[in-house]
Amino acid sequence: MRTLSLTPVGSYREAMGHLLVLYTQVDRLIMEICAERIATAPDEPAGLALAKQVGDESRHVCIQRQWMERFGSDTTPLISTAQEEMIRQHFRELSWLEFLADLYLCVEALGSEAVEEIVPLADPGTRESLHIPLRDEQDHVAFGLSRLRHELARLAPQERHAFIASLPARIERLTVAFHGLGLGVADLFARVGADYAALSQAVARRRDEILDQVAA
Repeated sequence: MRTLSLTPVGSYREAMGHLLVLYTQVDRLIMEICAERIATAPDEPAGLALAKQVGDESRHVCIQRQWMERFGSDTTPLISTAQEEMIRQHFRELSWLEFLADLYLCVEALGSEAVEEIVPLADPGTRESLHIPLRDEQDHVAFGLSRLRHELARLAPQERHAFIASLPARIERLTVAFHGLGLGVADLFARVGADYAALSQAVARRRDEILDQVAA
């Protein structure tokens, strides 16, 4: 894993290049995680939704790789091989309900919100490269939230309330784990012109909105 440079010269291009690499790594990891889960999906609609997402994420990786080549990004991975395997293993060990919560609430919904916040600050080419991925993410989040609510409705009331009550802590644990990867994301966002405090507040508002939707 590389050590991120703090050199101000070319700061935007270097930082955005790092973020593009990170987005692409995350999309590829999601593709692999969803592909592994298809075989154990609880029913055909869930399996088909996961299969569609695998195709979507594959397209995202191709789009982003093409743009990174034109943009001139240093494509050295930010997330190490060992960290990638740790992430895969985390999702392998989850129950279906936990998988829905961690992937679609914590990673997809809140991650895409963070990306949405910096799109207006990006150069035209980067904005265009993110258009299809962010559009597809809306479909993925919609599936995840809908399916999570479906699964929760099948639980006994006490079990349902307990799982919903656990969601803020699940989100917090994954957030802490993400920052623990040492990727310097706050610095990267700042170097592309984002107000990181304001971005964090926007993500927190999105989190609260999603939790309300799940609990409704």
